[in-house]
Amino acid sequence: MAKAKTSITTENRSGSAADAAAKEQRTEMRLSDLHPFEGHPFKVLDDELMEQTVESIKQIGVVSPLIVRPDPEGGFEILSGHRRLHAAQLAGLETVPVIVKEMDDDAAIIFMVDSNLQRENILPSERAFSYKMKLEAMKHQGERGDLTSGQVGQKSVGTVSRDIVAEQAGDSSRNVQRFIRLTNLIPEILDMVDEKKIAFNPAVELSYLKTSEQKEFLEAMDYAQASPSLSQAQRLKKLSQEGGCTLDAMCEVMNEIKKDELDHVTIKNEVLRKYFPKSYTPKQMQDTIIRLLEKWQRSKQRDMER
Repeated sequence: MAKAKTSITTENRSGSAADAAAKEQRTEMRLSDLHPFEGHPFKVLDDELMEQTVESIKQIGVVSPLIVRPDPEGGFEILSGHRRLHAAQLAGLETVPVIVKEMDDDAAIIFMVDSNLQRENILPSERAFSYKMKLEAMKHQGERGDLTSGQVGQKSVGTVSRDIVAEQAGDSSRNVQRFIRLTNLIPEILDMVDEKKIAFNPAVELSYLKTSEQKEFLEAMDYAQASPSLSQAQRLKKLSQEGGCTLDAMCEVMNEIKKDELDHVTIKNEVLRKYFPKSYTPKQMQDTIIRLLEKWQRSKQRDMER
């Protein structure tokens, strides 16, 4: 048996393994032959990091090859490297190094998501749609029998798939479910989540509002000039479930002063520093502010007594 195994290994090196390696070798490909993955959830932004990438490519070229797969309709679909492609375009390149992989749709989606989730900075919307795409691909594989019957056992294919997505992403199954909820938000609200104008937990609650209610919520938010707290978002969700989520009701909820705003007032350090010498410590600044407030209060009292 050992001899046969050695023979197979030798054959693989000179035969099928060599062919497979050749297929995955780097090759130069024209930018015009490449196009983005359909439904790609990761944003390609012209930000500072993109500028740095462009400058790097101008100096040393594209070091890490793009991963692509053949598209039956022509050209090649990018699985990994959308930002590098855009940077190469901005840098004026005509070709980029690629590695071509043969994958079906489900495998391609999973590979694309896993490759991009390795990035350091992932927006909530990117994570939400990537989790959703990967989960649907894995559920589809499960329905085809790619997940073992032992895995499915006492759980549904969807639950097993969600657990696997969570484990591979270093996240919890519940969090995966909560991120996927964000895909029910209208684009305007989801953009606010990405921009940190609405926190994650309230956004999950808002995702239960109907589309029409979400549009009116934007008006209520503008009316109150405030972002929703978790408790406010939960109340809006309840109003929606009870059929009473009107614009007036949302304005009333959003116009309430949040408890934490009643508890304290925060003044940013850079604002205070404009009025104090650089040598002042925070304690000296606080003492000075208190003395001035006491002086102002005495002045107000004298005015009232006149």
